[in-house]
Amino acid sequence: MTRAFKPMVRVSRGNLCPVCARPDWCLVAPDGSAAICPRVESDRRIGDAGYLHLLGDSNIPRRRIRTIHFESGPLPDFGALSAGFRNDLGNGPRDTFATSLGLSVKSLELLGVGWVANRRAFSFPMTNPDGRVVGVLLRTLQGDKSGIRGSKAGLFLPATSSESRHLPLLVSEGPTDAAALLDLGYPHVVGRPGCGAGASYLFSLVRTRRPPEVIVVADADAPGLAGAQRLAAELTLVAPCVRIAIPPGGTKDVRGFLQRGGTRGDLDRQIAGATAFRIELVVTFKESR
Repeated sequence: MTRAFKPMVRVSRGNLCPVCARPDWCLVAPDGSAAICPRVESDRRIGDAGYLHLLGDSNIPRRRIRTIHFESGPLPDFGALSAGFRNDLGNGPRDTFATSLGLSVKSLELLGVGWVANRRAFSFPMTNPDGRVVGVLLRTLQGDKSGIRGSKAGLFLPATSSESRHLPLLVSEGPTDAAALLDLGYPHVVGRPGCGAGASYLFSLVRTRRPPEVIVVADADAPGLAGAQRLAAELTLVAPCVRIAIPPGGTKDVRGFLQRGGTRGDLDRQIAGATAFRIELVVTFKESR
C-alpha cells in the first residue's frame, strides 16, 4: 500500500524532531505521521535529506509542527539575496549573534553572515563547490533554523585565502562549527549542511582542491559519529588520507569545545592520534603461457 504525505515542514527548537530530538535539518509531516531524519538511519533513504521514518505505529510521541510559509513566485537569485543580507548586517545584531554563539565576528563574516530583518534571523549562504550560492540558511538567536524557499543544501565555504588550499581540509557539521574551526586557527575549512547531507558537493570540492588530507570533525553523539564514519569511508575514494576527529574534553561539538577553552593544540593532538583511512591499490600480473 502506498502512503501519501503532505509536504513536510522543517523542525525547530520549539518542535523537535520526533526521531532524534534535535531542532534542525529534519523534516516532519504536518500530521506527525512521518519524519525524514539525516541522523538516525532507516531502511529507506530519501536522497541527501535523510532517512524516512513512519511514525504511525511508533511509541514516539507526536509533536505540534509549526509550518514555515514561503512566498510564491520564481526562485530568487541566491547570490544577490545573500549579498543584500550581508549589507543589512549592522554592528549591533552581528556582535550580539557572535557573543551568543561564543564565536568571533571575523569568522562569521568569513562565512558571509547576513541579517534578514523581516524574519528576525541571521543568514548563511550555502554554495556549490565552485562558490556559487545555491541556497540560504536562516538561524534565529534562539537557534531555530529554516531556509529561503528553493534553497539547496550546499556547503558553508569561508572566504579564506586560496593559498590555504594545499593544507589539510577540516570538515565540520554546520556553519557555526566551521566558524569555530576558523577561530581555532585552521585556515582550510568547510561546513557541510548536516551529518548525512551535502556529500556530493563535498566530494566535488575535494576532487577540485586535492588537499593532502581530509579531517572530518564529528559531533560526539551516535548519529554524528555514524555519519562521520560513513562519510570518511566514501571520501577515501577521492582523498589520499581521511581521519575522523572528535573534539576532546567530553564536549558534543567543536563549538562547545571552543567555548570550554579548547585550543588548536588540543585538537591537533586528537587529529594526530586518529586512525587514517586510505585505499591501497594492489596490482598483480598474471603470467601468460
